[in-house]
Amino acid sequence: MQALVIAAHGSHLNPDASNPTYAHADTVRETGAFDEVREAFWKEEPHFREVIRTLESEEVFVVPLFISEGYFTERIIPRELRLDEFEPEQWESDGTSASQVTLEAEDVGKTVHYCGPVGTHDAMTDVIVQRAESVTGDPSVGEGVGLAVVGHGTERNENSAKAVEYHADRIRERGRFDEVEALFMDEEPEVDDVTDFFATEDIVVVPLFVADGYHTQEDIPEDMGLTEDYRLGWNVPAEVDGHRIWYAGAVGTEGLMADVILERAADAGAELGDAIERVRQITSSATESESDPERTSQAGD
Repeated sequence: MQALVIAAHGSHLNPDASNPTYAHADTVRETGAFDEVREAFWKEEPHFREVIRTLESEEVFVVPLFISEGYFTERIIPRELRLDEFEPEQWESDGTSASQVTLEAEDVGKTVHYCGPVGTHDAMTDVIVQRAESVTGDPSVGEGVGLAVVGHGTERNENSAKAVEYHADRIRERGRFDEVEALFMDEEPEVDDVTDFFATEDIVVVPLFVADGYHTQEDIPEDMGLTEDYRLGWNVPAEVDGHRIWYAGAVGTEGLMADVILERAADAGAELGDAIERVRQITSSATESESDPERTSQAGD
């Protein structure tokens, strides 16, 4: 038997923060690839601390639903899961290349494959692009359009910016969009000045966040000038300084994130059959049916 644990931050303050985690877990369950699928959180129940002890499977794949490598993926999650043998150096990562480490949870007799965060996996690049397709309602969006990949950025964790820049570089290399920029909330170049970085009339803005919350639904829309007050909502697209801004909201709410979770587990040796292909079909169909580019977004959408 094999089990999947999706480890996410959660929130005491935002009841919607865990919604993407549960949605992606449900998508994975539908594939039948794992005998057990569990969600676990730092700030909500069920908590990291006991999740492995609730499983019957002897082989467990733990996938952190986090954007970057750092304090939570390197310290908090391993500590709370009681993976005492884990050290960040075992990932041999440059900040974006953590893959997996196999450890033994000896107190419960389980083999645990502790994976790198979803946000640094190569498959995340495709999720960002699909997020752009979803918000514009255009499956071939790119020509004549600029793309801004937005992260939090922080001097406390240089890897926070690395993940954003990594995917921006990969998308730029594909040549699909006329311009691609990595922008940040708390460091240069800042998302406040988004229109300064693009010559294209249309700019798609995709925040590299797991869930919508304070930053994606309040700070970023107001900082970019989409609205003076987030509580009033904003148009999609919104006219700002002679540009049309297509603001996508958190990338982690995109259905294709379930694919990245499975890719992480597959890299660690999980036997998935055709689960990845099925998830891509499911999420592609959902994207086509839900596209509604001309709308007004309300805080909390």
